[in-house]
Formats: sequence, C-alpha cells, structure tokens
Amino acid sequence: MNPETSRRLLFDMLRIRSVEETIAARYGEQKMRCPTHLSVGQEAVAAAAGAALRPTDLAVSGHRAHAHYLAKGGRLKAMIAEIYGKVTGCARGKGGSMHLVDESVGFMGSTAIVGGTVPVGVGLSYPMKLNNTGQISCVFLGDAVPETGVFFESVNFAVVKQLPVLFLCENNGYSVYSPLSVRQPPGRKLYELVAGFGLETHHGDGNDARAVYAALSEGVAAIRGGEGPRFYEFETYRWREHCGPMYDNDLGYRSVAEYEAWKLRDPVLALQRALITEAIVTDADVADMQAEIDAEIEEAFAFAESSPFPPPEDAFTDVYASAAG
Repeated sequence: MNPETSRRLLFDMLRIRSVEETIAARYGEQKMRCPTHLSVGQEAVAAAAGAALRPTDLAVSGHRAHAHYLAKGGRLKAMIAEIYGKVTGCARGKGGSMHLVDESVGFMGSTAIVGGTVPVGVGLSYPMKLNNTGQISCVFLGDAVPETGVFFESVNFAVVKQLPVLFLCENNGYSVYSPLSVRQPPGRKLYELVAGFGLETHHGDGNDARAVYAALSEGVAAIRGGEGPRFYEFETYRWREHCGPMYDNDLGYRSVAEYEAWKLRDPVLALQRALITEAIVTDADVADMQAEIDAEIEEAFAFAESSPFPPPEDAFTDVYASAAG
C-alpha cells in the first residue's frame, strides 16, 4: 500500500472516531433528539471501503451509518445538522441519525429496518449492469442482516444477474444484545453460508484497516471487471451501547473481559502506531490531523446549532402518497 493511502486511512478513521465521540459527549445536551447508533471501535471497515470505492459508486447502509456516510464522502456539516433535525441536514432534518441520504456523494440511504436497504442496493446495481456504467453498488450490513429473508432473495438475484454489488458485512458479534451463539448453529460461519449462493466470499480482521483495504481493493476491481457480486465479512466490535452514547456492559449480555480485549485491539491506535513505526507519519503529523479534524467538528456543530428547523409545510413534501379523503 502506498503511504498516501495509509495516511488517508488514518485521517478518515481519526475523523470518524472524533465525530462520534463528540456526538456522544454532546448528546446529553438534549439538542440531538433522535436515537443514534455509534460505531466507535468499528472505524477500519468504513474507512477502507471509502478509500476503495470511487465517488461515482453508490452505497446504502443500516441504522449505524455515520461512519459509512462520512467515508463515502459525506458532508460533516450536513450530517450533524441532520442529527439536530435542522433543514440544512442531508435529509432536510426529516431523517435523523438513522436515515442519512445524500445523492450528491452517492450515499443513497440508510434505514433502521435490519436488511431494509439490501434490496435497494441490489436494485441500484441493475442499471449499472444494463448500461455498463462501470459503477458498483456497496451494501453495508451488520451480522444480523444475513438472518433476514430479504437478504437471501437479494443475494440470489444479484448472483443470477451477475450484478456489480459489494455486500460488506461488519460482524460485531451482536444483534442488539443477542450474540451469534444464540442466533446461529454452532460452527456456522456467515461467509460460508453466503457462499452457498455461488458468489465469492471473504472473511477477515475488521480492525486491520490496511488488510481490509487490500481485500476490498481486489474485490472491487473484480466486481467492476464484470465478475459479479462478492460478499466480504470482517469481524470487529462496537465499544458503546447498541443505541445511545453510553456504555452498556452492565447489562450482562457481554462480559467486561471481552470488551477490554477488543479495546486493546483499537483499530485507530493500531494503525497510528504502525504508521509511526514505519515512518509514514510522525507524532506531529497526527497532531496536525487531529487539529484539522477538531476545527471541522467545531464548525459543523456550530452550523447545526445555528441552522433553522424545517418549516411546518415541509412535513407534506417528499412524500410518496397523498392523504386519503
């Protein structure tokens, strides 16, 4: 990997981490009045995908979408304003944290319904194939999504039509509070299960940003070259609670020992240390990156605070059906 890409990965991961930690720190101010699902600890997959995809590629995601949106080129001001419910948000304040959409950067939507955007992502890829546009469609998903019926229908269709889809699974081990061990038979691997549909699958360490980038780069090139869809599963871990800015280890669904073990594998710190050791960046470089990120975050929150709420009449725009009567 060239040094420029390594530095980009570190910058993007630091940015995502800092944005989400700031959201967590300020959530108690009661100005962000929507549920928010943070992905602190999972930054590597999103950053690597952002580096592997082209701006013209399209992406969809689920409820934990901040990192995916930012990595795809999303505007931080628009995202924070959206979480504040302001009209300057990327969904004009109607969607909140879980429903980010921004066609200007190819981020075509996220939803709180598990698996809800999978068929959307596959649908986006169909005209890409028919019109030979050279684009691919990236579907970010969690480890609970392969347990939904719509996922199987969508993967099957993508395989039959050899569509340019990257199914990108961040396996953080839990569906809300339920571990894989109570949701799947012993020994079953998601990437092996999905391989049964006849597409190539991959499994790897989701906390090693450079390894994720290398794997995705090869996969994206193959998909773009006409080899059809692929499924990538990367194991990672969310540090904070399923929904909200706090920690929930006291609930007992995961052990403190497990949490601490994953924290020792901090993907941001691991890459930072590696790049300093390899003389790709210096401590001063990292400090400069952090200062730039901090300034951008401060500006984004100020923008959100000062932006207006949507006018009442906006409640009746962007709807798909008229009121009965």
